[in-house]
Amino acid sequence: MSSRRRFIRTSLSAGAALWLAPEAVLADPYRLSTSLRVGGGPVRIRGHVTADGRPLAGVAVSDGLDVTTTDSDGAYELLSTDRQRFVFVSVPAGHQVPQTGSGIAAFYEPILFGQDRTMRADFRLRRGQEDTRHAFLAVGDTQTQTNFEMDRFHAESVPDMARTVSRLGERAAFGIAVGDIMFDDLSLFPRYEAGVSRVGVPFFQAVGNHDLDRDAGTDPDSIKTFERRFGPSYYSFNRGDVHYVVLDDVFWHASGYIGHLEGDQIAWLGRDLALVEDGRTVVVFLHIPGYSRQHERRGERQPSPSVALTNRELLYRLLARFDAHLISGHTHENEHVFEGGVHEHILGTTCGAWWTDQICHDGTPNGYGVYEVSGSEVRWRYKSTDLPSSAQMRLYPGGTDPENPTDLVVNVWDWEPGWDVVWMEDGVQRGALESRLGMDPIAVARFDGPNAPSHRTWVQPQLTEHLLRADIGGAAGSVVVQATDRFGRVYSSQLS
Repeated sequence: MSSRRRFIRTSLSAGAALWLAPEAVLADPYRLSTSLRVGGGPVRIRGHVTADGRPLAGVAVSDGLDVTTTDSDGAYELLSTDRQRFVFVSVPAGHQVPQTGSGIAAFYEPILFGQDRTMRADFRLRRGQEDTRHAFLAVGDTQTQTNFEMDRFHAESVPDMARTVSRLGERAAFGIAVGDIMFDDLSLFPRYEAGVSRVGVPFFQAVGNHDLDRDAGTDPDSIKTFERRFGPSYYSFNRGDVHYVVLDDVFWHASGYIGHLEGDQIAWLGRDLALVEDGRTVVVFLHIPGYSRQHERRGERQPSPSVALTNRELLYRLLARFDAHLISGHTHENEHVFEGGVHEHILGTTCGAWWTDQICHDGTPNGYGVYEVSGSEVRWRYKSTDLPSSAQMRLYPGGTDPENPTDLVVNVWDWEPGWDVVWMEDGVQRGALESRLGMDPIAVARFDGPNAPSHRTWVQPQLTEHLLRADIGGAAGSVVVQATDRFGRVYSSQLS
């Protein structure tokens, strides 16, 4: 038996306790719980998967626990239970993503059965454009709480995303909201759907901690409204050479939440990934980061269980044989994390400072991620709302930092160690800028202490690693900063 299979088998048989309290999860986050959903009687599901009327073989179909594949006639059969809420197809590459009238991805059927405890679910797909070259928009924390904020989402964010899609040209594209679509008022979901329908691409959704039914007593009950609008809270699909997975890592325990993947979901993920060949590019979307270095910047020993996955090592080990990326939100900061063998992209928010300002509390402008895929290669760029794609930094002159008065300070919001950032005087390169922990000066001016928005008092400036510095004392000429990302794209900005 391979080490990977042995790990999965050991992990999936590790626990049988029903966990209702967070203390039990935190005491042993790697002991997997059984489902907290009521029921458990058998339901036999049969159906076919076709494309333009022709059978599709080898397509994965799942009930969120078991995973099977269609035979040469496009037929499948699942022995499920009435605990499971959906049966869904992992849309294969080269096929259109089924959509509702508002553009929401609709790749599932609710599990509804008769007295004989059987049901039929046929998935009728259509072939789409060649998608080896494709793209997606990853939208973090729209987090609208009022109709005023939703009006801004419609007036500012939606048109910007639609323009971005139009500039992608012939690439097949989709969108994904990585949670906190709402700010607790779930009655606004239909207005979100109306907004993304204007972007012009199918939209997938991951659930966030503010998308929950907060009066629910258990984790499964907390996503009932989300499920009515968007279907299953975890699933997979394929575009081109890339396998995509959406996870639900918000574990609700009646009085709050933690970042955790419960046992059924881990079991499903292991079975889903078992169908994916070694070395393939796998992109996982989730709301709460697998790991954020926020606590390190604050001088704390470990991350809060509400800010990082408590059982992230299970996820890392399941992804170990792939070229894996995680894309998350939640912290309202832009950050790249290299942990557990995966590259995690933690997105700045679409709402900025909860719709009180155009920047997040690390100084990142409100916006979203744009990812372009060619074969197995993924390229990305952060797109600020109402700014050109070339806008990737903000410069602050010497004297901005009283403790280092000759320092040039630059916030390069999508910076990570793969970037090369230098400064030039009158066209002559003078030196490199280095990452140094600090706070964005505009964020400090707008949010620090009593400057916090009156109805969002938690908005405070945050320490960030994408603040870069160089001593430019004595420079008398024109100063320009040139930043080259890991893909060789060059951005420049002149110090005014």
